[in-house]
Amino acid sequence: MSGARKGSGGTGPKAPTSKAPGSKAAGGKASSSRAPGSKSTGAKSTGAKSAGAKVASSKTARSKTPGPKSAGAKPAGAKPSSSRAPNPSAPGSTAPGSTVPAFPAPGAKVPAVKGATEKGTSGRGARDPAVRVRALGRTTSQQRWLTRQLNDPYVAAAKRQGLRSRAAFKLMELDDRLHLLKPGMMVVDLGAAPGGWTQVVVERVKGGRVVALDILPMDPIPGAETIEMDFLAEAAPARLREAMGGGADLVLSDMAASATGHGPTDHLRVIGLAEAAHAFAAEVLRPGGGFVCKVFQGGTEGSLLNALKQDFSEVKHVKPPASRADSAEVYVIARGFRREHG
Repeated sequence: MSGARKGSGGTGPKAPTSKAPGSKAAGGKASSSRAPGSKSTGAKSTGAKSAGAKVASSKTARSKTPGPKSAGAKPAGAKPSSSRAPNPSAPGSTAPGSTVPAFPAPGAKVPAVKGATEKGTSGRGARDPAVRVRALGRTTSQQRWLTRQLNDPYVAAAKRQGLRSRAAFKLMELDDRLHLLKPGMMVVDLGAAPGGWTQVVVERVKGGRVVALDILPMDPIPGAETIEMDFLAEAAPARLREAMGGGADLVLSDMAASATGHGPTDHLRVIGLAEAAHAFAAEVLRPGGGFVCKVFQGGTEGSLLNALKQDFSEVKHVKPPASRADSAEVYVIARGFRREHG
């Protein structure tokens, strides 16, 4: 809105003001003419005052010109609707501005999973579950687990992309951040079932070798040798070395003991598996190799952490976004293996 300039103190008769139909005369106020469907601005217009008086600046009235409405136009005051961004986890879709296929290629960034930052899914923010499960004879814990699964966007994305578990996204996110997997590597995957991590490894170490072991049965994965065996069994390390045919560049461990519901006990059992995995890694890793292992939040036990720092040049804890916020799991990442084999 532009204001009129102040005039010099000239003399002259008072300029008459014209009235629009239906306008008020009191106080010299003139309402602006209202166009159909438009709002009155309530602007004031004044005439020039007598000699020596200053001419008050007036605001020009803003009038809206009526015009034909465009097709589908919304009435005044309505908020424009915004188009939704495409879901990058949908089949064949890509992340905005990228060319990432449904299953990320080696070195490709993992597409953001829609809804992955909401509570009840991976656990960031707050949102009530969209799908609720009836009891139907289920226990409370079973009902809670099923509700969480049905509302978890990572579970849905894994199913659409042909991944065997939502855990595959954890390894993708770790690799995108830390560049752990490279073509031609020899990788051992401990606690591999049902095979989500193994699928990611096979895809990202093209031309390499992958050996996967778990105490549970696992369907074959093209490009990987799978072994059904308890890792803590006495014959397991020798069986793994036989399948490897040489040293390893990376040892992965997503092993977890069956939960007892008692936090301290579960923590000790997971740490026990982590220590066994580290002992195996120290025997088979090549110089410069890496080790990734699941532990419980609260940190790795002092003895294990000290051992890792002696064997590796870099040790850190990372919690990937795909890891549920209500889960105590974190991953210890150790790189730059430097211990000589005895």
